[in-house]
Amino acid sequence: MSDWFETKSGLWDMTWAQLDLGVRDASHPCRLVSFSTVSADGLPESRNVVLRKAAADAKFCEVQTDTQSSKIESLKAHPHAALLWWVESLDLQIRMQCGVEILEGPSVDDDWAIVPPSSRVSYGTLPAPGTPIQGALDYEKPPVRERFCVLRCHLEHLDLIHLGRDHRRVAYTQARDWDGQWLSP
Repeated sequence: MSDWFETKSGLWDMTWAQLDLGVRDASHPCRLVSFSTVSADGLPESRNVVLRKAAADAKFCEVQTDTQSSKIESLKAHPHAALLWWVESLDLQIRMQCGVEILEGPSVDDDWAIVPPSSRVSYGTLPAPGTPIQGALDYEKPPVRERFCVLRCHLEHLDLIHLGRDHRRVAYTQARDWDGQWLSP
């Protein structure tokens, strides 16, 4: 029997299992994801966000944000993102390129309903995130339902690198029917 990292299907399955654990376990390394976009003026931007959903069968992930955050302006100009995770215990790097759909309004009512009250204050910061302020604490954090949105990241390209004794790299795209192509690491 082979190890999970020796086959394309094993790498695919392990990756989605890790992402699922990241959704369910706040201490899992896949809980936080580096989310990179291109700003409206063409500059790269990265920030960490919390993974909220991962659906292997539908090939998407979801994160949540404030509609007034700069990433929304960036995504409206360039509706794509790169997501990056590192699972040290498995020597596994996960890189995704995604088309991003901004979901808001009544379509995200169920998502809002499960956001803990202590976390709802992340959606409604006054002044808006990134606005210059005089002092470090010159802002308020009221929960504002209308400022909550979900970013659904539709998988376009998945690049996995296992950095074990023998390095292995595989890329998956819809063009190859998600079968995967071995790449030089």
